[in-house]
Amino acid sequence: MRLLVSCFAALYVVVCPLDDAYADTYPKNPRVDVVDYRFALDLGDADDRITGTADIEVRFAGDEERLRFDLVNHDPSSGKGMTVSAVSVDGARATFTHRDHAVVVQLPRRFAKGERLQLRIAYAGVPATGLRIAPNRHGERTFFSDNWPDKARHWLPTVDHVYDKATSSMVVTAPAHYQVVSNGLLIEETDLPDGRRRTHWRQSVAISPWLYVLGVARFAVQHVDTYDGKAIQTWVYATDRDKGFHDFAVPTRDALAFYSERVGPFSYEKLANVQSNSVSGGMESASAIFYSEGSVTGTRSERWRNVIIHEVAHQWFGNAVTEYDWDDVWLSEGFATYFTLLFIEHAYGHDEFMRGLESSRQRVIDFDAKQPDYRIVHDNLADMSKVTTGQIYQKGAWVLHMLRGMVGDEAFWAGIRSYYRAHKDGHATTADFRGEMERASGRDLGRFFDQWLTRGGLVRLDGTWRYRADAKTVVVTLAQRDAARLFSMPLQVAVYTEGSAAPAITTVQIDQATQEFTIASARPVRVVLDPHQWVLMEATFSEAR
Repeated sequence: MRLLVSCFAALYVVVCPLDDAYADTYPKNPRVDVVDYRFALDLGDADDRITGTADIEVRFAGDEERLRFDLVNHDPSSGKGMTVSAVSVDGARATFTHRDHAVVVQLPRRFAKGERLQLRIAYAGVPATGLRIAPNRHGERTFFSDNWPDKARHWLPTVDHVYDKATSSMVVTAPAHYQVVSNGLLIEETDLPDGRRRTHWRQSVAISPWLYVLGVARFAVQHVDTYDGKAIQTWVYATDRDKGFHDFAVPTRDALAFYSERVGPFSYEKLANVQSNSVSGGMESASAIFYSEGSVTGTRSERWRNVIIHEVAHQWFGNAVTEYDWDDVWLSEGFATYFTLLFIEHAYGHDEFMRGLESSRQRVIDFDAKQPDYRIVHDNLADMSKVTTGQIYQKGAWVLHMLRGMVGDEAFWAGIRSYYRAHKDGHATTADFRGEMERASGRDLGRFFDQWLTRGGLVRLDGTWRYRADAKTVVVTLAQRDAARLFSMPLQVAVYTEGSAAPAITTVQIDQATQEFTIASARPVRVVLDPHQWVLMEATFSEAR
């Protein structure tokens, strides 16, 4: 997302949430399921006006007499927004209203559960946002989408919310000097007699509207490789061909292989890395990832390498398994952030993993100092500008890391795989994820999920240790600083003794304001809390004097 570059710059330059009380305020309609969209768009160079039709297949899961789609109205003061010229239902003209940025279609009769219909919306206008029509850094005219998180409605009539997934086609007619990239597989490229070209892309796996993508520019295109028979492509400005082909050649295939082998199969027909001017970091649009213009440097910088890894991880978490509600956005961003670190450990070593984890910890501490009550699972989110913060990324990643430390590697990966398998190409909630991890680990994780996701804070400890020579024991005293908000967590204590090859590690359970633990031991050389950094905490710990 937009936060990602700043998050990773700091890091490496060195369907509903838990229950109904946390549902967001979007007017969902579970009686209606959009099955498929076919967007036909006409783009030109004379002005920024787009003309389109949306053919929409709807399946009814309950009785319904009307349909609602998001589409921003024309604003006379700015000259931007969309105007709907006609709506038809199963080929017959339909009555509709278009106000308050919604197209509401009155159906000719009540449709019952199990029935389907075909609807067409014809419209035109100048997008205020969502589809950026502007020169790129070389002064060339381009068209690039940016739907995150709910801007598809500025240029596409959709149920513009994360909960509604559908397959889609993007059929674009534009001047022939452009090339077009979108989700899925390329179905058609036909040069027309009038100097224009029709391009048709088909996305055959259902995704949420914010993942629909369109790029129209003068591209250089490289067919880099394949993984499991699926194409890996690079699309960069023609002027940036050599630098872009160099930058995006790695590490996409290795990341695809890692996530496929550790989590489950890649859902989509291809994976394209696309240079664009509509995003400021990376945007994980399904099967066609957008990166900002500045991503192309010709240097394969560590910063942008890690953005690529993160966006590839999103193809599993956020794209294939999608949160049902924006209040559960950590299921996208926390997961992609932690799985980026896991790939970094796999590809570049444990020290790199730990360096990233420590940087994330410090960012969580800094954020918490300013907003101590900030919760990872949102509470009735209404302001879409607040969908994500750095805390969603970094603390969300730490939640997964702590969970892995609690349940162990075997149960963690078993739970991740079963979660992905159960919800692939669909939706999930935090409760769904918790259920899979409880089944995999055989443990009740309710308190863990509650304390880390539905309230703010982190473990803050002051501790000492002393050695009792008479009893040959180490006495550890730990006090949680915030007695009003106590955490319950297992915590390792490592005791290093003279001549021992490795420390003796004891796990204690913190859950009170002040606790004392006694550990049998020879005289220690040093004692360390959380030696493997499994707990998100800020602590002082020293020998008592």
